[in-house]
Amino acid sequence: MARDLQLRDATPEDLEWIHELRHRVYAQELGQHAPNPSGRLSDGLDGDNVYLVAARGTDRIGFVSVTPPWVGRYALDKYLTRDELPLLTEEDPFEVRILTVEPRRRTTAAAPLLMYAALRWIASRGGRTVVAMGRTDVLPMYRAAGLRPVGRTVRSGAVTFEVLTGSVTELTQGVMERHPTVLERLASTVDWRLDMPFAPGPDGCEHGGASFTAIGTDFRTLHRRHEVVAADVLDAWFPPAPGVRDVLAQDPAWAARTSPPTGAEGLAAEIAATRELPLDALVLGAGSSDLIFRAFGSWLTPENRVLLIDPGYGEYAHVTERVIGCRVDRFRLRREDGWRIDPARLSAAVHARPYDLVVVVNPNNPTGRHTPAAELRSLIAAAPARTRWWIDEAYLGYTDLTESLAGLAATDPRVVVCSSLSKMYALSGLRAAYLVAEPGTAAQLRRRTPPWPVSLPAQLAAVAALRDPAYYRDRWQRTHELRHRLAVGLAALDPALVVEESVANFLNVTLPPGGPSAARLVRECRRHDVYVRDLSPLSPAYQGRTVRIAVRDTAENTRIVVACGAALTALREGPAAPGSAPAPAAPGTVPAPDPVGSVSAHVPVGGTAR
Repeated sequence: MARDLQLRDATPEDLEWIHELRHRVYAQELGQHAPNPSGRLSDGLDGDNVYLVAARGTDRIGFVSVTPPWVGRYALDKYLTRDELPLLTEEDPFEVRILTVEPRRRTTAAAPLLMYAALRWIASRGGRTVVAMGRTDVLPMYRAAGLRPVGRTVRSGAVTFEVLTGSVTELTQGVMERHPTVLERLASTVDWRLDMPFAPGPDGCEHGGASFTAIGTDFRTLHRRHEVVAADVLDAWFPPAPGVRDVLAQDPAWAARTSPPTGAEGLAAEIAATRELPLDALVLGAGSSDLIFRAFGSWLTPENRVLLIDPGYGEYAHVTERVIGCRVDRFRLRREDGWRIDPARLSAAVHARPYDLVVVVNPNNPTGRHTPAAELRSLIAAAPARTRWWIDEAYLGYTDLTESLAGLAATDPRVVVCSSLSKMYALSGLRAAYLVAEPGTAAQLRRRTPPWPVSLPAQLAAVAALRDPAYYRDRWQRTHELRHRLAVGLAALDPALVVEESVANFLNVTLPPGGPSAARLVRECRRHDVYVRDLSPLSPAYQGRTVRIAVRDTAENTRIVVACGAALTALREGPAAPGSAPAPAAPGTVPAPDPVGSVSAHVPVGGTAR
């Protein structure tokens, strides 16, 4: 079936039509604005907001506008102060507005598809909250879509609006549940040219790892591992220590068939000796995610309030918000501060609300910044007694293991330290990690730990790794050298790129405003079998323009630079790269077409006013 209905970003040529259509609808039809002789209606946000357009060939059908939070202002600012509408400051919402369809096209699927496109665009940029104005005479429709009034009404010309808001996650789930059969039909007719997937991914935390899909998750084409550069995950570029390889090679058949020590007692004893920690303060798991799910599931309920660093590792938001349903706030890091935690600002945030848990990844992924242990100790000491601190030290070896707060965690019931052995010790495929907590807390978690939490190959490998600290110190130092050379090579591609080195085994590259999105760069790099990570879904702070690149060896780093250079050239010289035709996806991710198909000013995702 021909894909005749196109969804795409607006081009400069579209703007004249957008201004003319807005005049016809909002000045002449609805009376929201006074008609003017030019027959055009522009907007003070035109240079900052985003327009998405539906078209059939050269026939433009409709558009919707999204104002992202990094613009720093909203259309709603014309009607209400931030004191009157604090969610504009507190939630960093994306404002969806001006859904407009040509009168003759109002009975088509264009309007719901534009609404859905806006929702997908927002989600792909890390958006969590939508705000909009909806006609008061059709308020039940907005409520049915999952939007809720905030208690503020505004008037513009002859039209009265209710201010509405909604969670991106809940709006998406609502659409999927209400319309389980529509997506398949629309997917076969929509030419989706936006830079995010047509349908949401699986209901889980979005990680890197698309590179393994290219290798083959059915393991039938493992030779592809030599062709694909997996820089979208933070696995070590170096092999594990010689002792690790030796112990795994000694008798792999025995290691595969033999049940491991039930509680990984030998590994726990090695960690306790190596890290100088009491044995009864340790809890072991099959990677840090195992420990996160186990601990948070034991401690937290939907009534608990959690503070997360933003940007931060996405698993924490997934577990607290989507799995447990906690009340989650963000402590937003700032690009202008170099993404570093301001201790005074974080201390004020922790005291402002009664938090049950504060999560700090240190060094932070994805920003790559490290907060000195002394600063964290002071923050924790001054924090309210009810607040527990979870410190994730997965990348600490790349900085300084003496900066660990594990010793504090072993004695202070308010502190827990989680440390993965995967990334620092080149053991990602084996899955081994531990947490450190005051013995009473640790004992409670051990009671919730099933037997054999860590496989025998993983226990053997982790013990051997911990017994060769010199090897890993050398590899960590070499990582810094490789990272710097990679940064220099990438920066030389284009002076408009912002390359930010981390203290760990990755760096971030930010594309210039007005240039290609991170998603398009990622897609172009994949044409060269080079996989890098689009950070956009993690946080609006990245504005859809930042990719994270893992450090690889010299040869693969060279391939990364070459692929990024070729991708930038293709994106500069060619037309805006169209999205791939949507693959079949989970049903129900697009609203059913509105049979009335009419139009409204300031229409949110989820419905059109009549």
